[in-house]
Amino acid sequence: MRLQGKTAFITAAGQGIGRATAEALIREGASVTATDLNGDLLKGLKAAHAFALDVTDKVALTQAVHDTAPDILVNCSGIVHAGTILEATDQDFDTAMNLNVRPHMQAIQAALPGMIDRGHGAIVNIASVCSSVMGLPNRFIYGTSKAATIGLTKQVAADFVGQGIRCNAIAPGTVDSPSLHERLRASGDYDAAMTAFVARQPMGRIGQAQEIADLVVYLSSDESRYMTGQCVCIDGGMTI
Repeated sequence: MRLQGKTAFITAAGQGIGRATAEALIREGASVTATDLNGDLLKGLKAAHAFALDVTDKVALTQAVHDTAPDILVNCSGIVHAGTILEATDQDFDTAMNLNVRPHMQAIQAALPGMIDRGHGAIVNIASVCSSVMGLPNRFIYGTSKAATIGLTKQVAADFVGQGIRCNAIAPGTVDSPSLHERLRASGDYDAAMTAFVARQPMGRIGQAQEIADLVVYLSSDESRYMTGQCVCIDGGMTI
């Protein structure tokens, strides 16, 4: 098992990429602390220390990370807003930055001192191809926040590369998840919306959460020990 003896902390682990990641890290031998705003979603996540956590509560988030003292930190929290810059409101922009970026920063701030003391640490931030990688229609707020996630990743990597800390980001394309299906239903024409989402990937399908989780395992393990400050696209060919 590639992560035997490692301790991991994951946000938004109740479903989708976060849930698949928690399960994958457990299979690889890590001691996992899994958190989610909705604690009920964590039921059934065996072999993990799981509890409800609002990542927008800095005090609670900081304490939870301190208590875990993780070797591996995976930041998965996020929200998707639709619309162009003309539809963007200050409130929606603040909500996105306060969920898609700020908790990542604060969790890293809490985890870094212990990682530095131990001389090693792997941080993985879940970004998106809709970011500084590429623009997508009607995703102004989301793409802006995910671009910030990539910038945050590179800055942390640059500042701590000499202290045994690695920080990388993952930029998925469209991934099958409960939140995706909620957006499809909200479109008013589920089938047409799904067809459009699938068509964005040249492979002709959307991704599976487990495929993203497998990449998280790699970036968390010593197999990627020469890799930091990178944003890895896993997108079915979207960014070819």
